[in-house]
Amino acid sequence: MEEKKKIIGFQDLDVYQRAYKAALIINEKIILFLQKIRQYDLADQIGRSSKAIPALIAEGYAKRHQKKNFKKYLDDGMGEANETIVHLSFTKDLKYPEPALCDELIETYNIIGKQLYNLGNSWLKSKR
Repeated sequence: MEEKKKIIGFQDLDVYQRAYKAALIINEKIILFLQKIRQYDLADQIGRSSKAIPALIAEGYAKRHQKKNFKKYLDDGMGEANETIVHLSFTKDLKYPEPALCDELIETYNIIGKQLYNLGNSWLKSKR
């Protein structure tokens, strides 16, 4: 049985780490392609939505003692994850040269959405 790591700060949350790494990949690889084909609005939108998720987790974590407020930040993060999936789908349909990377990132953001949902529900049920 895998031992759970103690959560000292928001950076210890697996969902934060996953979202942060995925946002880096989008900013390093996807946005450059979109700018190259002059899809500046899509580049801006995917950059904003992907970076918003770890930021919302961090901001919400600061308010974790307010269960419902923390959950709202996680819910907003789920919305940003869904938005990022839509933007990645557009990118793939614009003939991104590495469609497998888009598929991998779409799956990553599906996982992030599920993690945020589960974290929000478990936080509300906790007796903190």
